[in-house]
Amino acid sequence: MKVSAVGNASVTVGLTFGGAGGALPFHSSSVSFLRTSKSSVVTASSLSGNDASSPSSPAKLLRRILDSPGVHQGPACFDALSAKLVQTAGFQFCFTSGFSISASRLALPDTGLISYGEILDQGHLITQAVSIPVIGDADNGYGNAMNLKRTLKGYVAAGFAGIILEDQVAPKACGHTRGRRVVSREEAVMKIKAAVDARRESGCDIVIVARTDSRQAVSLDEALVRSRAFADAGADVLFIDALASREEMKAFCEVSPLVPKMANMLEGGGKTPILNPMELEEIGFKIVAYPLSLIGVSIRAMQDSLIAIKGGRLPPPGSMPSFEEIKDILGFNAYYEEEKRYATSTNPQLSKGESSSLYSIRRRDQVDSEQTSQSFKDPIVEVITPDDVYNKYGADSSRNPFSGIWSRTLRVKITGRDGFERLDVRIPAGFLDGITNIVPALGGVNIKELLDDAAEEVGGKLLIDFKDRMGDRIQVFLE
Repeated sequence: MKVSAVGNASVTVGLTFGGAGGALPFHSSSVSFLRTSKSSVVTASSLSGNDASSPSSPAKLLRRILDSPGVHQGPACFDALSAKLVQTAGFQFCFTSGFSISASRLALPDTGLISYGEILDQGHLITQAVSIPVIGDADNGYGNAMNLKRTLKGYVAAGFAGIILEDQVAPKACGHTRGRRVVSREEAVMKIKAAVDARRESGCDIVIVARTDSRQAVSLDEALVRSRAFADAGADVLFIDALASREEMKAFCEVSPLVPKMANMLEGGGKTPILNPMELEEIGFKIVAYPLSLIGVSIRAMQDSLIAIKGGRLPPPGSMPSFEEIKDILGFNAYYEEEKRYATSTNPQLSKGESSSLYSIRRRDQVDSEQTSQSFKDPIVEVITPDDVYNKYGADSSRNPFSGIWSRTLRVKITGRDGFERLDVRIPAGFLDGITNIVPALGGVNIKELLDDAAEEVGGKLLIDFKDRMGDRIQVFLE
């Protein structure tokens, strides 16, 4: 499914709150696809913070979702772009995944190695990129109850609508991996109370999601008892990670029935059964996270692309969006439109033929009739070095023993394996570093050494002649 095709259809009835991106469907076993204006996107976190009195704060938007009927799906993002794609796809909210952020930002496992500051910084970038509410993964609060209070206030300032707090000891472990241990029940409950106090002290309404990992660390009974205690302490949403069966999921949803429950559909082999939204709604869940889908498909797509590039190919067109689609996703067109509002008559513009590059590259307009008939042939370009640059850097050999090389020219020719000329470039021999920008395949060739050997020879000497991995012939002449 192309991103450009998303946004027209909806099988739900929506009630729109505020401006961009604020549609809340009444039946949520499917996603409501509602367009957001790309030219005037206002992020939920920038509207009025998480002020409890503001009807448009991220937390208030999330609470409206929790109060609406049905189960609501939230994919887990790991950076601003993935969050923006979640919003563009029509989801009402999203999660951040500590697992995925640790992977994408550090290329390290989710074993407590990533810090509070790093997670907070990433979260701030994410919330600023979207207008939908974001629920942030805060591990165990990064310390004791006092540390947790600071963590919650930091998440509020970063624009999060909700915060997930768990009861693991430090260093924490990923929920579906081995080695999980939890703090005592008393300490776990006290930390939720601390979170509630921090929320009140900061005058915000951030949604507190209380998670327990005691199902795998201790027992199901202990997890149920802790969940009930978390609800009594003031948690807004309850979450037991790694429930192992439908029966356990049903038992969980019977605890504190008035408090919304969160399900975690860990893709690709977690401990919890993977159920569709209608099944989850029937059991009694209110929100559901998909923690690995985005990071997982991203990893596989990058691996496949690198295999293709290493084999001398490009990724198949169907595996990636076009350049125009990428620009649209990132908001280039909206930027250009908005930029026109601030245009002035004194804006400096590059005239035709001007370039800020050291080399001025132009297309040869004069080609013979035979070349013109080859419509599929790539244009021939010639690199012209302005005289002032040429002289400034010592074209006069009397200034520098080596500067005489500036009076020589390197000609680089590439002939495709189909026999047609792909490139014909001339550059001053002194610009050795720049040649690999034109022909990356020359990156491993010591051209300076070849120049030194040919310094006294008459021009026209062929320095290099080889075929690259694609079968194109690359030649470098000294003129």
